Order: sequence, then structure tokens, then C-alpha cells
Amino acid sequence: MTASTEARGLSSLMMDDYPLRIDVLLARAERLFPKVQVASRGPDRTVRYTDYGSVVRRARTLASALLSAGIHRGDRVGTLMWNHSGHLEAYLGVPTSGAVLHTLNLRLPPEDLAYVINHGRDRWILVDDVLLPILEKVRDRIHPERVVVVPFSGAPVPSGLESYEELLSRHAPAAPVPGRDERDGAGLCYTSGTTGRPKGVLYSHRSVVLHCFALAIGLNLRQRDVVMPVVPMFHVNAWGFPYALVMEGARQVLPGPHLDAVSLLDLMEREQVTFAAGVPSLWLGMVEALEKEPHRWKLSPELRMVIGGAAVPESMIRRFDRLKIQVIQGYGLTETSPVLTLAVPTAEMDAWPDDRRYAARARAGLPVPFVEVRIRGDRGELPWDGTSVGELEARGPWIARSYDDEADLSGKWTEDGWFRTGDVATIDPEGFVAIVDRVKDLVKSGGEWISSVALENALVAHPSVREAAIVARPDPKWGERPVAFVVLKEGAHATDEELRDLLAGRFPKWWLPDEYRVVAALPKTSTGKVSKRTLRDDLGKLAGAPPDR
Repeated sequence: MTASTEARGLSSLMMDDYPLRIDVLLARAERLFPKVQVASRGPDRTVRYTDYGSVVRRARTLASALLSAGIHRGDRVGTLMWNHSGHLEAYLGVPTSGAVLHTLNLRLPPEDLAYVINHGRDRWILVDDVLLPILEKVRDRIHPERVVVVPFSGAPVPSGLESYEELLSRHAPAAPVPGRDERDGAGLCYTSGTTGRPKGVLYSHRSVVLHCFALAIGLNLRQRDVVMPVVPMFHVNAWGFPYALVMEGARQVLPGPHLDAVSLLDLMEREQVTFAAGVPSLWLGMVEALEKEPHRWKLSPELRMVIGGAAVPESMIRRFDRLKIQVIQGYGLTETSPVLTLAVPTAEMDAWPDDRRYAARARAGLPVPFVEVRIRGDRGELPWDGTSVGELEARGPWIARSYDDEADLSGKWTEDGWFRTGDVATIDPEGFVAIVDRVKDLVKSGGEWISSVALENALVAHPSVREAAIVARPDPKWGERPVAFVVLKEGAHATDEELRDLLAGRFPKWWLPDEYRVVAALPKTSTGKVSKRTLRDDLGKLAGAPPDR
């Protein structure tokens, strides 16, 4: 074989340099799906309609305005906005300009919000008019060059503030900028900061586009779907839905600020939503409302939902099944863009008994395409036998390899380049991941580990229990002992003995909580998860108070 022949055999004849960029998604929607609707519900509950053709034109116009104003490749543009079409324009327009979209979590405490704006080096901030009071709380601590107000409410922009609509009116849509690299930064999201300062995760165009494909394939998203991302666009790129839906050309229904169960169900009925995404606390209120008034809403018979952000109890999956609504559990983190696994049953599981199939659906699920996972203990990698417990690690094309502008990576990556999730898990022979607990939330009693997730899921199976959280209390003899915080359903009652008896039939005696505290509500983080740090901080005060029954 000659050298030239050998070289020909090794070299690809594909267009490998074709860029995987958000600009390509934009052009696809503009050409193929210009008339597909995007519905947005405003603060006054009015639903306004636009379409992909208009969204793309306005996104290109925003890109033109940014370029004309001197925004350069890699500059950061912050958004403090609810889920609506204007935010979708920013999702598409900011990366198209070459800048980085930095979504700001409106539920962050002011000190954390100011920190991420400054740490992210935001040159501009786009803010909904209804969220100006949040920005005002940090204005003396941040220094963006420009703040542009989006009239989400429909009211005139307050005097003295720069108007988004006026900004767009002065520019024409920008043509695609040639020569940009798919590895350029496209989006910046910060972790929730539950274990210290929030850390920035910088996504590339390439990682966003590849994540789109995995999300669409894993959830069987279709062009004919009507999708309502309730997961906020101000956190982890709304799990990638804005980009995946533009790629698919699926209709979007954006719920704005009204996220209570009745408001969501009203909108889902009105728009005949076929797919929705959100965290368990949102869907808990929804399943309760549907059970209370089963004939009030006529939802789409095709409705299915993905739930992520926290473990989904098997009991919730069964409740939705009885309502003929399919629930899929998803799992991931800010550092993983976020989707790592989806609990979609395989064909083999169709023949399994119901209880075994429900148990699988309540796990984190199978790794999505292009993601690799493993579990490791003190002595190395552990087998996929469903019983070996270790820290879950992952690698793949949309998983971070470091944090933005952080010298200390705090042991979050292994020496061979895998991301350490901080979650303790098992993997069964079928490849289904089951999250046992967060490392920081495990209770270590007498030198042995107790899973807070397992106890919580068992407690919410009690007919009187709405929510539950297990946290560790220091103990002079055992090191730590579990304490249960329980929220009861309206008008319901449960004694400590009833709750203990429920758990005693499932777990060893030493796992059972020493104390059961019934509280009116569980504290939540900025992303809607239960704040166990708050419960641990307040445990001494709560433990000394009389039960809130």
C-alpha cells in the first residue's frame, strides 16, 4: 500500500468542519417552521401569540443591536426574565451575535445575584419590567454598561430607562457572522450555591447543539408536540428545551410568572399541551388539584411530562398513571447541561411485573446517548450489579471540564477527567442509575450510611403526607441520627407512631428517624428543591419548638 493510498483510507470525506452552532438552529426554524406558534402568558394572565418567523427576526435584530453597540465575541449579556417569547429571542439572539447568554436566577438572594453578575462580567443586562425591583436591590453593587428593560407587562417602560423595543426599532436583522467556532462560549449558568459560592458553567455552541439531539431523542419530542417548559429559562438553560424545541419546530407555550397548579392546568387545557417539564414540587400541586377535581380540566390525551431537579417518588408516578398522564424522571446537574439520564422504560421491561417496572421508572434512568457514567468507591470503579454503592461520575460532550474563572476545582474532577457529581448511586445490570443520596445529605449513624432519599420516598407514600425531608442531627453516641420533617396534606393527620410503623416494615430499625417534626412547609432553594441546609441550620430551633400539627 502506498503512502498516498494509506492517507486516503485514514482521511474522512465528510464535511467535518460544518459548525454545530445555535445559528444553525435559528436558520432551520426560520426556513422550515416560520408559522409555528409561540404562546406567552403575561403578568396579567393574557396569552399573547407570535411565531418562529417573528422570534427569529427579532433575535437577529437583537444580535445586530449588540454588535453595533460594541459587544464582542465572548462578552456576557445577562438576562433577568421569566419564560416568555422575549426571553426566547435572547436565547437565540445573544449567542448569534457571538456573545454569551448569562441567565440570572431571579430567586437568588441579593448577595448571590450581585456576585454572579460581577463574577460573570456581564456587560449588558436585559430585564423584564416586572423584575426591576429585584435588580434595584443590587444596583449599587453591580456595574453593567447598559440595562435594557423588556416591557413584559405591556406597560410603557419607566422614564429614564432604556427600552428593549426602542433598541430593536433602531436596527435591522443581522446576517449570520461567518467564521465563528462551534467551541465558542454560548451560555453561562451558575450552580445554586448550596455548598458555597455559586460556580459558573460555560456551555459551548457545540455542547448545546449536541445536548439538543440527546434531549429530543431521549424524550421522543416531535414537531407536532405542544410543549410547556415550566422549568425556568433562568436556570440551566431550561434543561435545553428552548433550543431543542426550536430545532424540532415544536410549538412552545411559555407560562410566565403564574406557576401555581391551577394556573398551569388552565393554560395546559387552553393550549392542549402534549409535553411539559418541571420540578417535583410543581407537579405535586398539579396531581393534588387533578385528584381533587378530576373532571375540571380536559387535558390532551397525549400529555406526558418529564420531572427533574429532585428525586421523584414512585408514589407520584403511580398517581399520575391513574390520571392517564405519563411521567418520565430525568436527572442531571448544571455542570452536565443538565441531562445525564432519563428513566424511559426499555422494550424488555414491558414484560416485567408492574411493581418492578414502577421501581425502574422511579430511578434516575439510563444514560442518554454520548454520555458515559460509572460509580466509584474507595477502591476504584464498582460493578453494575444494582447493589454496589459509590459516587456517580460522568463524562461526555456537554459535561463541563472546569468552572468559569475558578482556580480551585475543589476535587470536582477525577485525575482521568471524569466529573464527580457528588451523588451516591447504584447502577443495575440493565444500566439504570438509581440515586441513593447526595454525599452531603447522607446520614452516617454508628459508622453506617442511611439514605435520606429512600426514607423520604417511603414517607410520601403515606396517604396523609404531602412532602418529607430527612436531615442529620449530631448525636454524641452515634455521630448522626436522622430527623424527619413532614408536611401533611390539607386536613390530614398522622401520628409519629403511624409514620414509624410505615418505615419499620421497609427499613432496619437503626434507619428509623429519632424524631418526626410536622411543619407547615419545607424551605426551598432558588431552583425549587428542598433546602436541607436551611433545615440543618434551623434544626436546633425547630427541635426545641412544639410540633406544628
